[in-house]
Amino acid sequence: MFITTKGRNALKVMIDLARHEGEGFISLSDVAERQNESVKYLEASAKQLSSAGLVVSARGKSGGYKLAKKAEEYTVAEILISGEGSLAPVSCLESGGCENAGTCMTLPLFKELDEVIMNFLTSKTLKDLLK
Repeated sequence: MFITTKGRNALKVMIDLARHEGEGFISLSDVAERQNESVKYLEASAKQLSSAGLVVSARGKSGGYKLAKKAEEYTVAEILISGEGSLAPVSCLESGGCENAGTCMTLPLFKELDEVIMNFLTSKTLKDLLK
């Protein structure tokens, strides 16, 4: 498993929005400034988060983004998946298997690793990252 900039930026946006929860819609330029990140990169992450239903967006002068639910209701896994698409440690787990699955000697190891990763990431909430 390799978490790319997309996944890390999704987490950055969500953490920043959680820190400013209750302040209404937050502009991405404010998030970018606080996170020392490019607005362009954060826009792509925000779009993915919005498509996944994790954030709510509003256009206009006082527009921006805010969390769709409380910080403790988000798992780190769902945030990362919104940015990455998959967190599987090997590609054969992403596509639902491969032609060698029945005889593959490494598949059980990677299935177990995937389970450990997902259990860890689903045990952590956005609120946990604020501490």
